[in-house]
Amino acid sequence: MDLSRRSLLISGAVAGAGLLGAATPAAAAPNEHERDPLERLLAGNRRFISGRARHLDQSLDRLHEVATGQHPFAVTIGCADSRVPPEVLFDQGLGDIFDNRVAGNIVDDLLLGSIEFAVEEFGSPLIVVLGHERCGAITATVDAIESGGTAPGHIGAIVDALRPIVEPLVGGPGDVVERGVRANVVAQVAALTARSELIAGHVAAGELRIVGARYDLDTGKVTLLR
Repeated sequence: MDLSRRSLLISGAVAGAGLLGAATPAAAAPNEHERDPLERLLAGNRRFISGRARHLDQSLDRLHEVATGQHPFAVTIGCADSRVPPEVLFDQGLGDIFDNRVAGNIVDDLLLGSIEFAVEEFGSPLIVVLGHERCGAITATVDAIESGGTAPGHIGAIVDALRPIVEPLVGGPGDVVERGVRANVVAQVAALTARSELIAGHVAAGELRIVGARYDLDTGKVTLLR
């Protein structure tokens, strides 16, 4: 065998071994639907902010799969803001997230009933309360407190709900809106178990986890709030 031919065969064998080695991690990777629910959301957010979203569960096949029933792996309580759609920022799709959105991500009686329904009916094991940077509902509440005025129309109901959380922060150091966003997430997380025996029972039994998080409008990153 001449040297050039032997070199070619050796190179081909090495390249083949490299291809096999590269395929092994993908083959061993866990099914996305078998991930821990919180890690599944955070992994999706990492894909989203890196520009590598996979647009999971958004096919016509998935549409037909969930048409007769749903089993969302997470419940979200987010703000009714056009820039914060959870299926997009967590790179999820049809049937994955039981999404509840209202200005200020406030847990009122109607929203609480919706969440209890998801937990009882579908056995969703995770609830995420998701606030976001520069929240307009928090800003409106701060403005009303500082000016001594009132918000127009039914916006006043949102301000009234947020006032007990935000008012103690006004006049303090730092960005009051940012501190209000974080304080509100913590307060709504606490409200879920304080106001719902059903939810508290599932948490106590280890069947349900509740976390708070903040979404950054500028970077797209979701950060857990401890």
